[in-house]
Amino acid sequence: MKKVLFMMTVLFLSSALISGNAFAGQVEGYYRSNGTYVAPHYRSNPNSTVTDNYNFKGNINPYTGREGHNYYRNNPTSPYYDGTHQYYQRDFRQR
Repeated sequence: MKKVLFMMTVLFLSSALISGNAFAGQVEGYYRSNGTYVAPHYRSNPNSTVTDNYNFKGNINPYTGREGHNYYRNNPTSPYYDGTHQYYQRDFRQR
């Protein structure tokens, strides 16, 4: 019985770590190199699209309950991309 309970616990914890929001969460406040303070906030996992970001238009932030407002018109992964803004490719790998 103990082995079954142990295996179920390991399986549950493994699935929690593998899930999409394993690294999403709160970002602590920090100062930028120019001295600007960035307040603590919540973010989704970094990936190659903007449509699943909490502040994308129509998405709801599960931590705050607020609806997103950003269309990301300067990002080609957005359905609102108009092609006229310059886009800078980001490196989405974990550091």
